[in-house]
Amino acid sequence: MKRTQEHGFTLVEVLVALGIVAIALLAGLQATTALTRNAQRQSDIVLAQLCAENELVKTRLSRQMPGVGDSTQPCEQAGRRFDVTVIVRPTPNPSFRRVDAQVLDGENSVLRLSTIVGRY
Repeated sequence: MKRTQEHGFTLVEVLVALGIVAIALLAGLQATTALTRNAQRQSDIVLAQLCAENELVKTRLSRQMPGVGDSTQPCEQAGRRFDVTVIVRPTPNPSFRRVDAQVLDGENSVLRLSTIVGRY
């Protein structure tokens, strides 16, 4: 009796192996995408914080009570353009004003910082 040896894999084994590899690659791609999105968001927050803090410091350094109302200034950081809306509201104590700096990237709010400014 003659004995034959089979070499290689069957088509089903190859397809199962390809399916497993495809699932692993898809999971890796999703993880990479999530990490990239998170890094971009962190970068946006850092740049927005610089813009907001700059506007609040300008208000403090003016050495006068800010007028109640809203104003919007452009801010460019690291080649990115943001809009900073400075919102000044009265407080129960007339010697103080609440100042909010809201940073927008287009229509999306990125960050909002608040402070209280008093009479000097």
